Amino acid sequence: MNILVTDLGEGNDVSSTDAAKAAPDRAPELPVVDAIRSAIVNGEFVAHQRLVEADLSEQFTASRGSVRQALLQLSSEGLVERIQNRGARVRALSLAEAVEMAEVRMVLEGLCAAKAATRLTDVDRDQLRDLGESMKAAVSSGDLLGYSELNTRLHASIRELSGQSTARTILERLRWQTVRQQFRLAMHPGRPAVSLPEHLAIIDALRLGDADAAEAAVRAHLKSVITTLPDVAAARPRGVAGL
Repeated sequence: MNILVTDLGEGNDVSSTDAAKAAPDRAPELPVVDAIRSAIVNGEFVAHQRLVEADLSEQFTASRGSVRQALLQLSSEGLVERIQNRGARVRALSLAEAVEMAEVRMVLEGLCAAKAATRLTDVDRDQLRDLGESMKAAVSSGDLLGYSELNTRLHASIRELSGQSTARTILERLRWQTVRQQFRLAMHPGRPAVSLPEHLAIIDALRLGDADAAEAAVRAHLKSVITTLPDVAAARPRGVAGL
């Protein structure tokens, strides 16, 4: 899959205005770091896959310098690991690590949900209602990718609405690993039918302003995630270890 990217490296002397005039019908371009991250998160690049700078430069139409910087950033995010004398590869997330992250999220997102439930405005409640309706529509139509994106939006909204900056900061450090988990879970057969009622229960508790119920709903959802993670890990392609 070729994704148009913005070359953030040296030698890019074409202005954005000129580029837009030259190709008015092209989709908005992505920075190379976003393009590679997306390929990792959505499973195009699998665990332990080597990430060769020259290949990535060609695939994403970016300079080697831009690719190198992107891999360094993705390494800091925990999506890429650099092996001495062997270059970079997609970092595999072990089942144990995935469970630990979900346990941390259970505590911190539960706290965020409890805080958010007491802070919502009418506009916030309406937006959460609409988000829930969109999630139902996505599952009903079989739009699993859309459902995964809405899932990410809901969890991000809980962090944002909580006003709990310390918990939010810690959770942000796990952000891309969390998104990768959410994508795997959304694509796992039968999982959306289980997680949708869990997400709707979170939304209902938040909209009612019930802090205890909101925290309990988040914890119940993440306990369900932990229960499902072994099945997701086992369903990886043969020879591919990790999440």
